[in-house]
Amino acid sequence: MSRVWEWNRPVTVREVLEDLRRERSIAYTTVMTVLDNLHQKGWVRREQEGRAYRYEAISTRAAYSAALMNDAWSESDNPAAALVAFFGMMSAGQTEALRDALRVVDVSGVPGSDAPAPEDEGEGTQR
Repeated sequence: MSRVWEWNRPVTVREVLEDLRRERSIAYTTVMTVLDNLHQKGWVRREQEGRAYRYEAISTRAAYSAALMNDAWSESDNPAAALVAFFGMMSAGQTEALRDALRVVDVSGVPGSDAPAPEDEGEGTQR
């Protein structure tokens, strides 16, 4: 997926292969299989061009990462404990990014949140 996102346009197996071969030896069929698997999983779309396919990411890298995190979290038998363990692994920068993200989604309006909703705050409260 990283290579498909980096190209930022529909790519062929050959283009991804040549890009990867700058770093390591890899077979054409390996790249073709991986791109086909990504297509089967719904992460890339493909369009035939001559005898080849062009593959394009359906989702952003951020959405892909979020889906992976959600899958891992939903597989846990104790989601709260999984989150606590995950948060414990975060660097200071990641923790700050989490705080920023929570401000963006405004968890105060989420049912079950302990934070007061903005309309619940006192009249003279400064924000």
